[in-house]
Amino acid sequence: MSVAEQSPRRRLEPDERREQILACAMRMFGERPYAAVSTTDLAKEAGVARGLINHYFGTKRDLYLAVVEKVAMVPDVERSETPSGSTAERAAIAVDWLLGVVDQLGRTWVAVMGAEGIGDDPEVARILDDADDAAAERVLDIVGVTGGDHRAELRAMVRAYGGMAKSAGREWVTREALTREQVRMLLTDSLVTLVEETFPRVVGR
Repeated sequence: MSVAEQSPRRRLEPDERREQILACAMRMFGERPYAAVSTTDLAKEAGVARGLINHYFGTKRDLYLAVVEKVAMVPDVERSETPSGSTAERAAIAVDWLLGVVDQLGRTWVAVMGAEGIGDDPEVARILDDADDAAAERVLDIVGVTGGDHRAELRAMVRAYGGMAKSAGREWVTREALTREQVRMLLTDSLVTLVEETFPRVVGR
């Protein structure tokens, strides 16, 4: 059901209206290719005049960039949830953190994080690169790895691991070839191997 079909209507504050439009855009860009989403359809879905989309976001590309930023802004893990136990326990927290985001955003996460939307756009690439860096840093913190002088190399390895995580998310959410639990097992086991076997060789231990 579109926002326009929901009732009763009430007058929204500007921030609420903007978030309403953004929520509709996130859903539609997750369901359709970028080229198949028009601002006219977005306005109808959100129950607003098309001019409001231009007012709040500018062009369709600007709106898509706002969607990418929203999706890429992965919430942090509460410090109280970060375990001090084994590598496997820490890896499980890191993976559950990621899968929680995928659970919440579904196909939109797969489409946006997999850069399946607007194509070769440098601004999209920058946002996603920044998000990948931030996520890699957080994973290293969760698993308790500092890396010392090798931090940059370890972060790059976690970014590469993140590429597999995105593919696994697609197999789960889009293709339904894997279950959530199977993806959890795949990503947790792979992260444990990375931390316990690969990282030590990189730092020379």
